Amino acid sequence: MTTSSPPPTARLALHGIRKVYPGVVANDGIDLSVSPGEIHAVLGENGAGKSTLMKIIYGVTRPSAGEIHWEGQPVTVRDPAHARELGIGMVFQHFSLFETLTVAENVALALPGRPDLRELSRRIEEVSARYGLPVDPRRTVHALSVGERQRVEIVRCLLQQPRLLIMDEPTSVLTPQAVEKLFETLRRLAAEGCSILYISHKLDEIRALCHSATVLRGGRVSGHCRPAEETPASMARMMIGKDLPHCEHSPAQGDGEVRLRLAGLSRASDDPYGVDLRDLHLEVRAGEIVGIAGVSGNGQQELLRAISGEERLAEKHPVQICGTEAGRLSAGARRRLGLCFVPEERLGRGAVPALPLVDNGLLTAARSQGLVRAGFLARGKARAFAERCIAAFDVRGGGADTAAQSLSGGNLQKFIMGREILQAPKLLVAAQPTWGVDVGAAAFIRQAIIDLRNRGCAVLVISEELDELFEICDRIAVIAQGRLSPPRDIGEASMEEIGLWMSGLWPGAETTAPAAAEAAHA
Repeated sequence: MTTSSPPPTARLALHGIRKVYPGVVANDGIDLSVSPGEIHAVLGENGAGKSTLMKIIYGVTRPSAGEIHWEGQPVTVRDPAHARELGIGMVFQHFSLFETLTVAENVALALPGRPDLRELSRRIEEVSARYGLPVDPRRTVHALSVGERQRVEIVRCLLQQPRLLIMDEPTSVLTPQAVEKLFETLRRLAAEGCSILYISHKLDEIRALCHSATVLRGGRVSGHCRPAEETPASMARMMIGKDLPHCEHSPAQGDGEVRLRLAGLSRASDDPYGVDLRDLHLEVRAGEIVGIAGVSGNGQQELLRAISGEERLAEKHPVQICGTEAGRLSAGARRRLGLCFVPEERLGRGAVPALPLVDNGLLTAARSQGLVRAGFLARGKARAFAERCIAAFDVRGGGADTAAQSLSGGNLQKFIMGREILQAPKLLVAAQPTWGVDVGAAAFIRQAIIDLRNRGCAVLVISEELDELFEICDRIAVIAQGRLSPPRDIGEASMEEIGLWMSGLWPGAETTAPAAAEAAHA
């Protein structure tokens, strides 16, 4: 007679986890378990309770009810330091980095004791090179792009050698090459016994990577599945209860007037580790969407600041907005010309974290929506505008008085996109427009951008999501090492060609040694 061996003890088991905030039940009786070596996906719409649940596991917040069992024993995770002692590491969707510290100093804060920064810098370079996530440990975080900050978060977590790794949208601003490298790393970690909780809105990634999945809807568990046995469409139906909408993208009609012209834009970066912009030329016309692809850290941040007016130029002619030479104009003056702008960094640049949504609406829409009269705020109109954004873009939270920092990343992104689109701009510049947004909301935002184009707006989209750019754009260009390729009609371009151009190898390009080295590294 043979006896079967008992099932292995779950590394993590949640029983009846409930979390209640004033007016909101974020988690409602959630059960979930993860075994050693398992890559377990947590799926759901923005606001379904995924990030709240991960913060409970990591000790950022306490559950209102329920139990957590760690390797078979009940435990109360007091705080993130206690979580790390247990062997739990987390990559946050909203980055938990100190902007005035270097990469090495930020990593040191998450490690026990007082590590030697020189030796730690060597380890950071070693780990980042091994996993294809290039990071310079000497740079200060405030000078990093969103994609580079994402790499820092991941490398910092890998250095902790966790037994449970929580990843909340870890690939949202990584290139396809970096994503594949990361997946190789995660599969290797799982093979070595590490458990992984993985949150992503990219359903193709879930199918390729994860062994199992728990689906949340409205803070409750609504289903379980094995992603390899599902399709992206079937998983989307489990998440949102209906089929995914598809974007309707007809060809651009005619040649509209030039709303944005870069006329030989060159600018030396103020950051010694930044990227210099070198002789950029581009036109974006009314009624078209132009996309700019590129590996994070190749000049996107510097370009956005030069266009938005966050950093003024010494000359006025290199940036022209709606026929006006705007290089020396302030951000407010450029907005008065008809520019609306969505920065890549939601909290801090796109919204003030502690302010309610009604006040965050005022930040950019005060003049265009008549929310200021004779120097006085029209509070009623400001509230009506915020509520219009919330309703039109299905922003789920506590309403217009909710602080921006209390929203999930996807819901805050929807509010910021709605705030800019509903101003009916002549020119919209958007960076990473669907970063961290669920599949249904991403399709809605993309269609809203296309509809804005159809109403005659000129749109420039900077994104590291090639699929997104190919879905919504009429023309596409690539930025690499501060240089800009000539744009291609989207119907004449291919993913393979644009991927090659992202290394700086487009026809007629003068490939420098640094560009080639970066391309090989990426």
